[in-house]
Amino acid sequence: MSRALISVSDKTGIVELAKSLDKMGWEIISTGGTYKTLQEAGIKVTKVAEITGFPEILEGRVKTLHPRVHGGILAKRIPEHLEQLREHQIDLIDMVVVNLYPFRQTIAKPDVTHEEAIENIDIGGPSMIRAAAKNYMDVAVVVRPERYQQIIAELEQTGRIGEETRRELAWEAFTHTAVYDAMVSAYLAPAGGTLSGENFIIAGEKVYGLRYGENPHQQAAFYRNMMPGAGLPDARQLNGKELSYNNIIDTQAAWSLVREFEEPACVIVKHTNPCGVAIADNIKDAYEKAFAADSLSAYGGIIALNRPVDEATAELIAKPFMEVIIAPDFEERALQVLKAKVNLRLLKMAIIAKEPWEFKSVEGGFVVQETDNDTFDVHTAQTVTKAAPDEKQLKNLAFAWKIVKHVKSNAIVIAKDGVTVGIGAGQMNRVGAAEIALKGKEDLSSGAVMASDAYFPFGDTVELAGKYGVKAIIQPGGSIRDEESITMCDKLGIAMIFTGVRHFKHG
Repeated sequence: MSRALISVSDKTGIVELAKSLDKMGWEIISTGGTYKTLQEAGIKVTKVAEITGFPEILEGRVKTLHPRVHGGILAKRIPEHLEQLREHQIDLIDMVVVNLYPFRQTIAKPDVTHEEAIENIDIGGPSMIRAAAKNYMDVAVVVRPERYQQIIAELEQTGRIGEETRRELAWEAFTHTAVYDAMVSAYLAPAGGTLSGENFIIAGEKVYGLRYGENPHQQAAFYRNMMPGAGLPDARQLNGKELSYNNIIDTQAAWSLVREFEEPACVIVKHTNPCGVAIADNIKDAYEKAFAADSLSAYGGIIALNRPVDEATAELIAKPFMEVIIAPDFEERALQVLKAKVNLRLLKMAIIAKEPWEFKSVEGGFVVQETDNDTFDVHTAQTVTKAAPDEKQLKNLAFAWKIVKHVKSNAIVIAKDGVTVGIGAGQMNRVGAAEIALKGKEDLSSGAVMASDAYFPFGDTVELAGKYGVKAIIQPGGSIRDEESITMCDKLGIAMIFTGVRHFKHG
């Protein structure tokens, strides 16, 4: 007689699976809540304690950690192993159906205690899963309810689970325990000390497959980070088709920038760079100003807002073609207006703390860094020129400095009255970025401010800014030629402040 050990936290579909196994003549053994569920469903089931001859102890911490369980799982179907099982009165276990305590859901609860989290670290479950997965040549291990129907079908058709399926199940099982261990590791990691360890673990859960990646010939999928915290995978989609790969990347870029602002703000992004950013007294005005800043580039872009979308704002947003709107909320009448555009993706997402780490892949590995969460008070900046910025200029400098952090290097941002005038992104030299940001903006740039993500290596960028009427500059400083830039500012009557902080964004 074949035997299955069933012990699951997620009981989806488990009764149907157990009934099918019972009907096919399998003996079922189980523990705790799963035993009760199966017994109440009228399924013949044996307690693990009856198999081991040992009761559950230590508040249920020890149930299945016993040779009569693990011997039955790990034994190869070879004479030497089978003889040892007979000697010790251990019966074979042919299938292990186990999934683990909901650790991620537990630690996500706002009122969870450390003691509760620790008690939700599963020990017996991962041990059985790993044992069965190691012995997949003889034992089937099932950790996903989505597999139950396939298991039933294979058994009904052939009376066994094929080797190819068992291997796939083993892969899923080791992945299941690896993700689980990664979550526990992240929970127990010392605050801010993750990079001090010798290993860095990344674990993800598939949200959905994507039609393709950056280009149609590239496969892609969207994953949720399994560590504590929340982010874009947790956004609630209210309208439109699934996000594309490029939508996801651009939406994150827009959202990361818009939450820099306390005032009502709008960010419009194309190809990961902002093309229009504005702050205002209300979200409608912020959107109007951001869109007008570069309406040509805004077409087909991503809009991020840091206030709920009202009907008046929705009516404006609905006019041009846009890909995604992300905001903390949407008023009901605003939803009615926007949902008329069936392909417009609407995402509702709470403004929460940023992820502490950023990852970039390289061939054969990846690099990790702290997220650039630096906040800088312009009032503490060092004024290095004869002219000092006035309060209005300081406000615009602070606005531009928040934006330049989110623009690909080399980056230059020109701003005036809480609106971007021009943005130069991703250039190989800084004066080239400034030329892009300023070209054709003679009327708008007069009296504007400039932000640079890194220092000026020469005085040429300042000279160009002066030709376009820029009156104040914010930059990190630190070049061996800083004096050239300072002298040029003094010659042109431009105020310049140093932050001492660089904001390179390479990718």
